[in-house]
Amino acid sequence: MVSSNSGIIEVAAAVLIRADGCFLLAQRPKDKIWAGYWEFPGGKLESGESPDQALKRELHEELGITVESAFPWLTRVFTYPQGTVRLHFYRVTAWSGQLYPHEGQQFAWQNAFTVGVSPVLPANLPILRALELPEVYAISNAAALGVDDFMRRLERALQKGLRLLQVREKHMQGKDLQAFATQVVHLAHRFGARVMINGDTKLALQVAADGVHYTSEQLHDCQQLPDIGWCSASCHSAAELQRASELGFDFAVLGPVLATLSHPGAAALGWERFAGMLCGTRIPVYALGGLARADLPVAQAFGAHGIGLLRQAW
Repeated sequence: MVSSNSGIIEVAAAVLIRADGCFLLAQRPKDKIWAGYWEFPGGKLESGESPDQALKRELHEELGITVESAFPWLTRVFTYPQGTVRLHFYRVTAWSGQLYPHEGQQFAWQNAFTVGVSPVLPANLPILRALELPEVYAISNAAALGVDDFMRRLERALQKGLRLLQVREKHMQGKDLQAFATQVVHLAHRFGARVMINGDTKLALQVAADGVHYTSEQLHDCQQLPDIGWCSASCHSAAELQRASELGFDFAVLGPVLATLSHPGAAALGWERFAGMLCGTRIPVYALGGLARADLPVAQAFGAHGIGLLRQAW
């Protein structure tokens, strides 16, 4: 077992995800602390192990499988009465071997929207909420396409599975923006998609949107999150990501990763710097800037939850 200098116990945890989006939870055996609680499988790091090495060893020992594809995702610190743990969560998308409960535990494949087992280990609860977020976060582009064409493209995207988008139309104001946002929310909700409103909590509440997306300037000035379902933020540095995490934002976007047409003079982070900023992040982060749908596997390999798209979304 490995502990940091601060006495924190280091743990690797796996979010095994099937092709249908369901993930695996395991019930703790009767002879362990918190017996009967459900958790993501994994275990403590041994001396000299990295989190990814511990992950592969634990899944082989505990479940009898060999990890073939795993991405670093979130890091959460949680204090139990017995001590403090730092959980390094990985999304595991490919493995070989047949799942077998080597420790006699029960398994259950679950959907983030309808978790049917309880109780869940407290440290794992924020992960269930994060798993509700899809891999693509689209940003509206009526400014370039026109409202009518954009709405047609939005409906097609929703039919193909888009489930999260942000209304960001800087050229619109007042009643025009409210009417457009209302139209977007109404259509998106027909398909079960969530809508975030850029920078305006009052408007988000007026049009029954699902949340508000803060600009980096608003993040800097924010002291407390508004009373609304979901809150996200635009970040351009590790310090801004840290602030968003500390304030309790549900997710963030970080960029620009690559050069963009919308901000031609902005310095691109590049993937290595992007990954460095994400190291240890507590909230899901979407990579943004100069990306296409084909970049999703690359983004996730560097620790992103998914990708944010503007022009490429439509």
